[in-house]
Amino acid sequence: MKHILVKLMSNLTTISDEEALAIEDSFPIRTFEKGDLLTKEGQIEKNAYYVVKGCVREYRLVDGEEKTINFYTEDQSVVNFDSLANRTPSKQNFECSEKTTVAILNTKKEQELYAKFPRFETFCRTGMEKMMGEKQNQLAEFISLKPMQRYQKLQEERPDLINRVPQYQIASYLGIKPETLSRIKLRLLIKHN
Repeated sequence: MKHILVKLMSNLTTISDEEALAIEDSFPIRTFEKGDLLTKEGQIEKNAYYVVKGCVREYRLVDGEEKTINFYTEDQSVVNFDSLANRTPSKQNFECSEKTTVAILNTKKEQELYAKFPRFETFCRTGMEKMMGEKQNQLAEFISLKPMQRYQKLQEERPDLINRVPQYQIASYLGIKPETLSRIKLRLLIKHN
């Protein structure tokens, strides 16, 4: 089976056998169990991850309460930019919400790959800029929506999450209490019947 990152790069450009082998060697694929932490608060991050299969939840502890920031599923990158770029302790946790397989992108190995094959840096930078733009737009839109609109948007754009992760985590992600989420779901159910 072809390495997921080789497959992705092959969609953008022709990859030589040497380049494919270098990508496979640089970015191992590993499976983590439900509940495993990819990054723990306080840890200085060395890796980024690409979700092959599964779900990763990003959250922070605020006054002892978990506040869900995001969910990452198949074909999404999990990156703690602040810790990775600034070499500072992570302020959040990245936890596997289910058994999860990821490609591990180690920054040191990534730099070595760029030195050997400079054209990859352009592809990765372009992809990163696109991802950052999407995140920026997502955040701006998210904070301007009311809770019911946030839930409806989640239903439209990521319906798999609703049955994949616990509802209290969905509520936390939406910035509401679980009881409020239950009321929103009931209102929507009545509205559609």
